[in-house]
Formats: sequence, C-alpha cells, structure tokens
Amino acid sequence: MEELKRLVAKEALKFIDDDMIIGLGTGSTTAYFIQMLGKKLMTGEFEDIYGIPTSHQSRLLALESGVPVVSLDEVDAIDIAVDGADEVDPHLNLIKGRGAALTMEKIIEYRAGTFIVLVDESKLVEYLGQRAPVPIEVIPAAWRAIKEELEVFNATAELRMGTKKDGPIITDNGNFILDAKFEKIEDPLDMEIELNNIPGVVENGIFADIADIVLVGTKEGVKKLER
Repeated sequence: MEELKRLVAKEALKFIDDDMIIGLGTGSTTAYFIQMLGKKLMTGEFEDIYGIPTSHQSRLLALESGVPVVSLDEVDAIDIAVDGADEVDPHLNLIKGRGAALTMEKIIEYRAGTFIVLVDESKLVEYLGQRAPVPIEVIPAAWRAIKEELEVFNATAELRMGTKKDGPIITDNGNFILDAKFEKIEDPLDMEIELNNIPGVVENGIFADIADIVLVGTKEGVKKLER
C-alpha cells in the first residue's frame, strides 16, 4: 500500500512547474508528495515554488522538507492543489477529512486552478458513503445537538476521540469532529449543502464537483481519471 502511495505522489510531480503556488494537502499520501517536492527544490529541478499548507501537520512537513510556505492571504491565486481522499465515486466526488483538516483543505482546494487527488484503488467506490463516514467539523458547544439532528438524514454519528490524548479530537480551528455514517449518499452536492446549513456545522467532508484529476495507484501502474 505504501508503494502505491509513493507511486501516485511521484506521478503528481509531473503536473508541477516552476513559479507555482501549490496547495499542500494533509495525510500520508500527500506527505510523500511534499517530501518529493522538497527534494526536487533542493536539487534545483524546481524553482520559485511556494506551498500553502492545509494544516499544521502539512506546514511542519513542508518546512522540514525544504518547501517554503505562504498563507492564503499572501497570494492572489493558487495554481494547483494536491491532496488525498477517503472515497472517490465515479463522478470524482470525494469524502475527505480523516486527518481532521477538512475545512482548510476545502478552502484551498476550491480556489485552486487544478485540484489533483491522490489515492490507491481501494478508495474507489460506487457511491459516497459506501465505506467511509463523512467527517463533520462542528462548534464544540453544538456537537450533541448536531449529532441528534443528523438522524433526519438517516445518519449515525460519533464524536471522534483522540488516540494519544484523553477526550475528543480538536481540529486546527479548535473544533470537534463528528464522523457521520450514511446508508448511501444519492446526491453528494445536495448533501454537502444540506449539512453545511445545520447551525453549528463549520464544514463537512463531502467534496462535490471540486476534483479535476484523480491519480489512482494500482498494481499495474497509475490510472488517471478526469472530470
């Protein structure tokens, strides 16, 4: 599995050129991309590239790897964004947010000229919600009320708890994450909008109509899917 992640990360570098502003996603696959990008910058294969991190994690990794970083308010445009996904449906709609960085990911990737998604073939599904829950970032004071309100959508939600700390996971924005399991998401765009209309919801992990290219790592090589 790790070899497939490296494979798609390497393929994503083919879309990079000098003088680019690149949105840097969060997660294990994107980490390989950031590290490879840093090596090419240090060897002079790329020049004048800056990354916009989607999380503290990707920012720290970028700096460690030699990728200079800037913030969103320092740039006029984002040329390309690269990130992973938890699920990809046949229309290239996504579920993202396992790393709890979904809000900043969506802010940056929505604004990118090209959004490239890196996955292995296990992330391809017939419909969103087939395997992965939808992460929902919520205001801490409202999490229980939102959890109950999600029952209207026939979803069961659980507060995401920390594994190396007591209590719930805290996002970079200081919020909680609810992981909502849906039976089947028939209309991803409509569901994305409906969830965000719930008071107290900051953002949710459905990324509908945003991805431009999906690079899929398989045993036979990298498969390119385009909208």
